[in-house]
Amino acid sequence: MSDPLYRKELMRLAADAIAAGRLAHPDATGVAFNPACGDRVTVDINIENGRITAIAHETKACVIAQASASVLGKVLKGAQRTDLEALQQRLLSMLKVQGEPPEPPYDAYSAFDGTVEYAGRHRCVLLPLEAVLAAIRSSECENSDPVLRQGQ
Repeated sequence: MSDPLYRKELMRLAADAIAAGRLAHPDATGVAFNPACGDRVTVDINIENGRITAIAHETKACVIAQASASVLGKVLKGAQRTDLEALQQRLLSMLKVQGEPPEPPYDAYSAFDGTVEYAGRHRCVLLPLEAVLAAIRSSECENSDPVLRQGQ
């Protein structure tokens, strides 16, 4: 395929579907939805001492979001919130200002360089990451002081 959106590397990532499915007993779940196209990503994580120990995703979305979820499924074990926030900023830079792709272990995102010209597809790349960050925030709220949670 010669379409820059659907390069062979991106299609391979989507087909691999690394960590597709759901965890039997997740510590937290996050969902991200793109109303513009109907893509929905649900992510289950297990987390210990602030680091992800297991991840699974249910991705009902386009090939781009599926490929992005597969990248995360492959490399997120051991990551913590700050790592993911830095990845999010790096991806935004790559997509919006044609910056460099993230460094290892997130370098597989270089396969998404064809989406740079299509602003409407940037959210597809970011959606799985948004779901992971939502799961982490959910986990942090569940583990916070109950007195503080009542005030929220």
